[in-house]
Amino acid sequence: MGLEEKLPSGILLTSVEKLVNWSRKSSLWPASFGLACCAIEMMASGGGRFDLARFGMEVFRASPRQADLMIVAGRVSQKMAPVLRQIYDQMPEPRWVLAMGVCASSGGMFNNYAIVQGVDHIVPVDMYLPGCPPRPEMLLDAILKLHYKIQHEPLGAKRTKQIAGREPLELVASSQRFAKS
Repeated sequence: MGLEEKLPSGILLTSVEKLVNWSRKSSLWPASFGLACCAIEMMASGGGRFDLARFGMEVFRASPRQADLMIVAGRVSQKMAPVLRQIYDQMPEPRWVLAMGVCASSGGMFNNYAIVQGVDHIVPVDMYLPGCPPRPEMLLDAILKLHYKIQHEPLGAKRTKQIAGREPLELVASSQRFAKS
């Protein structure tokens, strides 16, 4: 007597982890955090031609408490870094960060004291999107790759251990420094 013998129609067999990750990837709500020219390309990806609505992401949330994906589009100044960290801290778990553009990823051509040389010094980044500025098609591709990553993330204690292992010590030091100011 196997399973194929008498299963009623409408029964779906899966694990809780797969179901939860499927629902998380299918309902990403991005926070609006456009800082420079990359934000124009991010806005274009929400338009009719590229249509982020097919992923349910057409509305960029103004409140970080309603968002679970932060797309950092553009260069981050030293003055904006504490604000970025505060918005990230206000987002509910689980949360993901996409660094859009070479300025957000590594500081870009702005190699000076006023620009943060990579947003990963402030918040943990899940996906890097290169380009100056990256095209909306590239953003859609990065979102699809982030969907794949979310779909295959572990839950519970395994997720906690994975997240704890990816945060650099510099991140902890910088968040404490910004909390004091």
